[in-house]
Amino acid sequence: WTLRGLFKKARGGCSIARKRSKPAFTGKSSRQGPGLGLRDFIRCCEKSIGKGTIRPDFVRVSMKARYVNPFTDFGFKKLFGEEASKPQLMDFLNALLPEHARIQALNFRNNEHLGPGLVDRKAIFDIYCEGADGERFIVELQKAKQNYFKDRTIFYSTFPIQEQAERGEWNYQLQPVYCVGVLDFTFDDYESEPERSQVVHEIKLKNQQNAVFYDKLTYIYLEMPNFRKAEHELETRLDKWLYFIRHLVDLQAIPRIFGGEAIFENAFRTADLGSLDRDEQAGYQASLKVYRDLKSVIDTAFDEGEQMGLEKGEQIGLEKGEQIGRTKALQEMLEKLIAGGMPEPEARKLLGFN
Repeated sequence: WTLRGLFKKARGGCSIARKRSKPAFTGKSSRQGPGLGLRDFIRCCEKSIGKGTIRPDFVRVSMKARYVNPFTDFGFKKLFGEEASKPQLMDFLNALLPEHARIQALNFRNNEHLGPGLVDRKAIFDIYCEGADGERFIVELQKAKQNYFKDRTIFYSTFPIQEQAERGEWNYQLQPVYCVGVLDFTFDDYESEPERSQVVHEIKLKNQQNAVFYDKLTYIYLEMPNFRKAEHELETRLDKWLYFIRHLVDLQAIPRIFGGEAIFENAFRTADLGSLDRDEQAGYQASLKVYRDLKSVIDTAFDEGEQMGLEKGEQIGLEKGEQIGRTKALQEMLEKLIAGGMPEPEARKLLGFN
């Protein structure tokens, strides 16, 4: 649905549109002439939705995105992984950390790490940074489920631990390491509430009495699909960041709750597609295509896997079908990315392949 087509559909249910001498959407304010302005257009859609002339989802899909999708590699790194966006990353991390661990300064570090030998496997982080006191932060965006994802985050955490080793005499004292995963999916291994519907999962090493054994290694997983708060329900700083990440791509203006907050206003300016230069636009569109293709392939394969399980008529068949579907989807996506010119190591890292 284009704006012009949507207007024609909505016009029959809206007296505002019928009074205009030009039955077209001009994009201009109604004060500048008889054409239908954006404000009137929105009012027209609202009235037509109320009368059942059009459905709400028609309005949403017809409006062109104003901000980058933070679940794309480009969007995530634009918002949190550049020098200009460092204050946003600090504010986001501080919203996750306890008060005694709040950070005052950050430095980005090399996000590619090699093992100690030439044949050792390497790790490429989305964002890797160090606090003023030497604490390390790995921030990862994960768009799709994959086998052994938790194992991968454990493996990644060993690199910032090993790099703290000092030459010569050393007493083995380590600085804290935090691994933060922003997930566009939910874990399927929680059997009961409240774990199943929680957004934030914080994991530390504990003993058999459930007491913290080691407090310098922390894993924080954010299951974004579980975040369902509306704007008027936001209470904490973390709530605002989760709302920002979850809904940014669907917003057309800065929500009132973020008004007057410099950090968030700057984040919206950074995310504004109109502020990207030509090369950045091309980079974003390529990243967006990868995201959409990945999502489409996985959704299709998941449906096929689910159908396979249903046809077998067994729960175990359903679970196995879903796993086969995901594996097939990732393999197909890997082949597409390589065929499209992406280096195989980068494609494998993007999809989480070992």
